[in-house]
Amino acid sequence: MASTKAPDSSRRSDRSRRAILDAALALVTEVGYRRTTIEGIAARAGVGKQTIYRWWPSKAAVLMDAFLDLAGRSAEGAGSGEDAPSDEAAQGIPDTGDLVADLKLVLRATVDELNDPVLEAPTRALTAEGIVDAKLGAAFVHKLLDPQLALYVTRLRAAQEAGDVRADVDPRIALELLIGPLMHRWLLRTLPLTHAYADEIVDYAVGGLAPRP
Repeated sequence: MASTKAPDSSRRSDRSRRAILDAALALVTEVGYRRTTIEGIAARAGVGKQTIYRWWPSKAAVLMDAFLDLAGRSAEGAGSGEDAPSDEAAQGIPDTGDLVADLKLVLRATVDELNDPVLEAPTRALTAEGIVDAKLGAAFVHKLLDPQLALYVTRLRAAQEAGDVRADVDPRIALELLIGPLMHRWLLRTLPLTHAYADEIVDYAVGGLAPRP
């Protein structure tokens, strides 16, 4: 008598988690954060509500993990091409010794991410909701933004040590000269978000951060 192979519960769980994360992103893109519900996510994913509550305490937690997962997969996809950076560069802002070139490379990549249709809608939804929901906003900053901003601090401090940035400059404030204009234009849609604009931001900001003669 042939033996019956037991179902792989871990594989089933992985499939369920993937379905839930994908459903959460699809719904927040289609109907917005406020109208996305645990019930809706469960129905879309083909699972019971209790399956979701077994892994996440709230809708915000589901959506945060879904967005972090999406961002991670997007980063992996961007790093799989022939021109992809090395593992070391992918973990931080490149340090080629040319601060302007390094920052332009990173800001151009940020422009591409913000303009990516797959990322844009959920990013806008979570950003907007984080403004009115302090708890969600804090989680968004802690889990996603802070680790990225820390990379700018590291690169700017290296530039200070190399003499390319004034010693009295606070890197945490200086990075906002780079990121702030991008987010302002993207959030308010004042003008197109382009590589040329990113390059100009870097030129203006680094010019102000450079040592005075």
